[in-house]
Amino acid sequence: MTHPLQTKEWGEFRKDWGNNISHYENGLIIFSKIPHTRLTIGTVIKGSDPTKKDIEEISKIAKVNNAIFVKLEPNVLHREDLEKKLISWGLVKGKTLFTPTSFWIDLTLSEEELLKSFSSKTRYNIRLAQKHGVVIKEDNSDKAFEKYLELTFETAKRQGFYAHTQKYHKLMWEHLKEKIAHLITATYKGEIISAWILFSNDGFLYYPYGASTDKYKEVMANNLMMWEAIKLGKKLGLTTFDLWGREEGKGFTKFKEGYNPKIVGFIGSWDLVINKQLYAIYKNLEEIRWFVLRFKKKIINPKF
Repeated sequence: MTHPLQTKEWGEFRKDWGNNISHYENGLIIFSKIPHTRLTIGTVIKGSDPTKKDIEEISKIAKVNNAIFVKLEPNVLHREDLEKKLISWGLVKGKTLFTPTSFWIDLTLSEEELLKSFSSKTRYNIRLAQKHGVVIKEDNSDKAFEKYLELTFETAKRQGFYAHTQKYHKLMWEHLKEKIAHLITATYKGEIISAWILFSNDGFLYYPYGASTDKYKEVMANNLMMWEAIKLGKKLGLTTFDLWGREEGKGFTKFKEGYNPKIVGFIGSWDLVINKQLYAIYKNLEEIRWFVLRFKKKIINPKF
């Protein structure tokens, strides 16, 4: 299956964002410049099952683009044989961009079968949101998107995570809306209190972005949002809903677990090193960078 991050639309978006884009026979490489240098880092995110020919082609393209390394994170379930091949081709395990496991929901099941499979608490919360009159709908209007942006930065501040800029979200939406991306909203008492962007492509539905206000959280709008997203996927004729990530112990993971998804594990992140000396320096600088970012977060948002 072709992941949304390997589509023509995603490539055009990243090109407009300022990245260099290259195509090889089976995928898309995005090159990001290292500031104040001629060097780049390449990424092949959620690409196809790589072959030796792919690796050789990617290596040639990377050298032309002055890449220190290319990070490959295939959209391929973990296989021992593939891991051995990647090692034999000279790739090394790298820092992951996506979580190594995710959740999949089988959209070929009937609505009755799906509801029955959910946890009792999840079913209760869905009914509660319906009882409160929460309304879920697909709304790709500019007004709804502006509300999505507002809720995104409210959620990022509340939960302490790093969000893409408004410019990034707007450009992404401009390229993907009504092609790959769908915006669904939850309205309560005339106010949008939750907004999600879903991706659909090649038989799969994805849940990459979600945001909500802390206001009215007792009406359980997000539980109904997930149920309506599942029904949207079925309406679009899709077969699988990928919930875009899983981290043990996290609140969003516990939320997703209520829908009885299947846990799937991917092959992980692999770095194709082009310049060994610069790669070692880069890795050390990245460790320092993330240490500083985590330290700043603790200072700005201390937990006593």
